[in-house]
Amino acid sequence: MSGTVEAPAAAPSPPAGNRWREVRIIKIVVNSGVGESGEPRAKAEKVLQMVTRQKPVATRSKSTNRDFGIREGQEIGVKVTLRGPDAVEFLGRALDDRTLDIESIDRQGNISFGLPDYTDFAGMKYDPEIGVRGMDVCVEVGRPGWRVRDRRIGRRPIPRSVRLNRDETRRFLQEKFRVNFLE
Repeated sequence: MSGTVEAPAAAPSPPAGNRWREVRIIKIVVNSGVGESGEPRAKAEKVLQMVTRQKPVATRSKSTNRDFGIREGQEIGVKVTLRGPDAVEFLGRALDDRTLDIESIDRQGNISFGLPDYTDFAGMKYDPEIGVRGMDVCVEVGRPGWRVRDRRIGRRPIPRSVRLNRDETRRFLQEKFRVNFLE
């Protein structure tokens, strides 16, 4: 024993801001509506699987529309829901070098935008068998504590301090994903 005593480890410092005020991505829904079942829907499913790296689920029509040739319950599109790190990584790839309209952010701070083609993602090459397939991206943004709106027991309205607005979401997207907005 040399007689030296190690200093106790310093306690971790608290985060710079209030962690309950941090803005985060709750979920992302990527949707590709085709309007018919069969081969077009299968191609859309393949595109979403390539882009999101998750297995899509089919969306079904809610009613019959004879003018469009759609029956109730017919599979007419596909969608994928992303949460956690997968959602952040996907949004980073989807917003890469993109300019959004400020009107794509709603009053609650959620964002919706469309992607005209899957080749807009880095590393995706055009496949002539698939063709041009676009998709809609809907992003739900919130703060910790948002769960009280959705839980089964003890459901409560969201307090004003937990809600987001357009400006806060805009700042979040500019800081985290370097998104430009049209003025």
